Amino acid sequence: MEFSLSKEDQDFKESVYRFGLRDLAPLSQKLEYDDKEEFIVANWKNMGKFGLLGLPYPEQYGGAGASVLTTTLAGEALGYAGVDAGLLLSWGAHMILCGVPIWQLGTEEQKKKYLPKLASGEWIGGLGLTEPNAGSDAAGIQTTAVKKGDRYILNGSKMFITNGPVGNVFVVAAVTDRSKKAFGISAFIVEKGMKGFSVGKKLSKLGVRTSPTSELIFEDCEVPEENILGEPDFGFANVIKLTLEWERSCLVAPAIGGLELGLKKAVEYARERKQFGKPIIKFQAIRHKIADLKMNLEAVRQIVYKVAWMKDRDIPAMMDASVAKLFVSEIMERTASEVLQIFGGYGFIKEYLVERGYRDSRLSSIGGGTSEIQRGIIARSILNFK
Repeated sequence: MEFSLSKEDQDFKESVYRFGLRDLAPLSQKLEYDDKEEFIVANWKNMGKFGLLGLPYPEQYGGAGASVLTTTLAGEALGYAGVDAGLLLSWGAHMILCGVPIWQLGTEEQKKKYLPKLASGEWIGGLGLTEPNAGSDAAGIQTTAVKKGDRYILNGSKMFITNGPVGNVFVVAAVTDRSKKAFGISAFIVEKGMKGFSVGKKLSKLGVRTSPTSELIFEDCEVPEENILGEPDFGFANVIKLTLEWERSCLVAPAIGGLELGLKKAVEYARERKQFGKPIIKFQAIRHKIADLKMNLEAVRQIVYKVAWMKDRDIPAMMDASVAKLFVSEIMERTASEVLQIFGGYGFIKEYLVERGYRDSRLSSIGGGTSEIQRGIIARSILNFK
């Protein structure tokens, strides 16, 4: 097995890191945006100009034709550059959760219509799956879609939708045949401005506050028949599972860079901070924490890279993606807690951004499938293998 990156991938990763450090981090790290829960439009536009908003899409649709591994490296580089978790969450929801299903399952007309706008950043995308009473139970959604003539009529609502307040287009799951359960769910491309579609109030959150979140509301929403994505009644099997597999691999990639940045900050601070007449890095308790941070970073990097490697070779990766999502989520929370502990009282103060990282990390074991759901998927996969 080859563990090294190609020279091209190394250079690309470095260029994204420099871009993030120069053009995104200065605004990302300003406390005012987190305090106001404000989406940083300037950073979004810069990402579009640099070509990051449609990385994996084919070039004919405005993308770069990047591999899954290359896309993963971009996320890692941005995380290490100190780009805020909110912007990176919005990026993932836009590029992966909205754009990838359209690219992978859409008609040629759908790809030509939507992907160039998503890749350039002209339009912002999102995924409408979670509902007020259907989160972990994704197959239990209640939003319905009824065929009437040349259109579908959607009724229901979606909750906790990333990019809801700023989005232009969403991939939305709705029940088209209740008798088929999970296989009676279809996916639709719903645009802002379609009759009967509205956005609920913006939700105030504990962390990732620069990523806007809201409810989506469908009241006799009229969606043209040509906007169904993939085959009718197979939205969950085809669209949702495809999306979640990508989400549980590429979308967690910024965590790798974030973990490495946390380690770097912890080491720098431990060298400077003195207690009992010497730098705290001299104390064994701190050294052990540093060692654990490094160990966890390397484990996370390899497990995420493996999933990217599998997806680039069309190897089914649902269980492996769940392993990666579960492991990365729990390591993120543990690392954020340990880094804050090393910083002590200063880590509790906003000035050092450590407390922001601590708040941001909490979403990791909830969003994209809770840790409990990931354990269930892993266990079922193991039992099925036997």
